[in-house]
Amino acid sequence: MFIGIDHGTSGIRFASPRCLFEIGRKRALELSSNDLLGEIEKNLRITLDEVKLIGMTYSMGDAISRITPIWKVKNRGVKGGGGAGEHVGGGTRVFDVIKAASIPAVLIPGIHRGSIGDPRMHVFSHGASPEKVGVCYYIYRRGHRSFIVSDVSSNTVTVAVADGKIIGALDACIFAPGTLQGPLDLEMIREVDSGLCSANEAFSKGGVLHKLNKIDGTTPGEVIALFASMEISALSVLLKDYGVEFRDADLFLTGAIGSDEAFRVEVGRLLSCEPVVLDRWTAAKGCLEIAEAVFEGESEILGIGIDAPEGLNKEEKKTEKNI
Repeated sequence: MFIGIDHGTSGIRFASPRCLFEIGRKRALELSSNDLLGEIEKNLRITLDEVKLIGMTYSMGDAISRITPIWKVKNRGVKGGGGAGEHVGGGTRVFDVIKAASIPAVLIPGIHRGSIGDPRMHVFSHGASPEKVGVCYYIYRRGHRSFIVSDVSSNTVTVAVADGKIIGALDACIFAPGTLQGPLDLEMIREVDSGLCSANEAFSKGGVLHKLNKIDGTTPGEVIALFASMEISALSVLLKDYGVEFRDADLFLTGAIGSDEAFRVEVGRLLSCEPVVLDRWTAAKGCLEIAEAVFEGESEILGIGIDAPEGLNKEEKKTEKNI
């Protein structure tokens, strides 16, 4: 039995072969350790003794570059000094409870400077959080080797994969805005420099919905579709440098906005293609499949190396059975 855990913006999503389950970040924070584990067992229709391995994500995942057993990870796999977005504590609670319960689990890294991808993209310190790796692996396991996926909701993050390897990603604070969060423009930089807000506060109000009074004659969805399409086009240039023309790559959309049909149609119109929409469970299901692949002895996932827990790979399992 394998489980995938997606530490998302609105909640923490769990996937097992039997069921899908989401818990709000605030509720996860409020539950005792035993109650939280009980919620997971009940809603996933499993017992924790059945679990062979969990593939999980946490926050930005920018302190690790390989898929790593959680007991080896320091500071939950995140660099110190804060970050971008709202911190509630529910994801932290889930991570700590899983670790304390000694359930076999690996932590999936984010896409960031010094990890995978084209070295030119490392001018930016961070490209995408770990759940995007789960999304990409879910797509890859269904036969797609070269593609772009854009996750559009409160923020926008886009990832490019060429021939089964992640080659680059653009994070929410770099390019396209979402509904709530977005990159810092000149106006926001001045507000930060003037002490009117912190950089994280500026990022958190950089989205389209915060700027409606400054946008005339269009809808928020049309604005976000334009910028998401520009971001996708930017990564199509990177794909081309890896021998993949945009017309030969698949385009996927996900997220609360990305999965909207009108949004899909508008992005398709702007880019002259037919995007495929993925549901909100894709990351958790992809993390489950990463756990299974690690357990079965895969040496890498989309170019990401693996530090597998001892005794988990297929050859060791065969040896144990032979004994």
